[in-house]
Amino acid sequence: MEKFEKLGMSNEILEALNKIGFKEPTEIQEKAIPLALAGKDIIGGSATGSGKTLAFASAIIQNINPDGKVKSLILTPTRELAEQVADSIREFSMKKKLNVNAIYGGVDIKPQIRLLSHTDIVVGTPGRILDHLNRRTLDLSRVKFLVLDEVDRMFDMGFYRDVERILYQCPKNRQTMMFSATISSDINSFTKKHTKDPVTVSVNSYLDSSKIKQIYYDVPSTNKFSLLVHLLKNEDTKLAMVFCSTRRNVDFLTNNLKRLGINSEAIHGGLSQNKRTRTLNEFHSKGISVLICTDIAARGLDIKEVSHVYNYDISPTNKEYIHRIGRTARAGCNGEAISILSNRDYENFRSILKDDSLKIDRQELPVFDIVFTQSDDFRRRRYHNPRNDRHMERNNFKGRTFNKRFR
Repeated sequence: MEKFEKLGMSNEILEALNKIGFKEPTEIQEKAIPLALAGKDIIGGSATGSGKTLAFASAIIQNINPDGKVKSLILTPTRELAEQVADSIREFSMKKKLNVNAIYGGVDIKPQIRLLSHTDIVVGTPGRILDHLNRRTLDLSRVKFLVLDEVDRMFDMGFYRDVERILYQCPKNRQTMMFSATISSDINSFTKKHTKDPVTVSVNSYLDSSKIKQIYYDVPSTNKFSLLVHLLKNEDTKLAMVFCSTRRNVDFLTNNLKRLGINSEAIHGGLSQNKRTRTLNEFHSKGISVLICTDIAARGLDIKEVSHVYNYDISPTNKEYIHRIGRTARAGCNGEAISILSNRDYENFRSILKDDSLKIDRQELPVFDIVFTQSDDFRRRRYHNPRNDRHMERNNFKGRTFNKRFR
């Protein structure tokens, strides 16, 4: 704990960190905590898993006292990240007993209204925060600390104007801290308007390429699912995340993997918040071993012990690809990122390969069984063709090697 002590944190926070098991600060914590404690506005170039929550929470916890009035507002792009940040701050402030509440949409607003009457720190998504402001159930006039977490993601999701409207409700005399994986022109212009003499700190990419084995397979589209099943059954996997581009593909994969006895669940924006929370809790506790998800789960979630990330649909940019595969190889562990390509993925994959920092090796296709999928319509009609039974039971496929050049 000696390194944490040198950063200037209070004994209350140090005791909490010791109880949680923190040993030494991360790079972003070493750079940002002294600035935050000194009251500086901060622009932090840092992504999920880098330890930025403690970097901004330390100043908040150290400088406010519990009195049931909202003195700190932290905006996040997703509900899951709001919950995660709120949980972390509760742990860090356990000795001070600050009242921290996550406020987001998709759930009943009435319990939130009751909570806001005695809350010290609000962690919320822009849409629901605006809803409370319009209802006059949230008062930001006493806010001393304003944090925008994953600000690039918020802007990507179209929250730029919403965030500005919220900021105009906060006092001008405040400390503002913004954290983003990338600093775009939008973010630069935004910070000039809403911060005072900010100090920029950045850390190396949270993606440790030396810890992640990146490979890809090129397979006919009709056999894409069969290869995924083979890999999930034969890889030495602790926890796996499978990324799809659409909710429909997530549901399709989840239903068919369950049918084959693979312990999987779906998470995407079309599910209720309670369902998403239960699924994430099960995944954290290893009640399920495979999480099928859209990119909503690629940003903001710090899930431990993910050994494999599968790109079933290839992300359109290298930025999203990096955020996806960054779910694995955490805390010094090794991980594997596997992309499953078919002809519809070639364009996106070429775009990703333009990033010279990414080293993705081609793998020869293994021998795998063809697995026939069922659509929702198929299950409803319970269609059965006896002539196809012997083919559906087992059909070995020796994967062909395609000569398609990506570089």
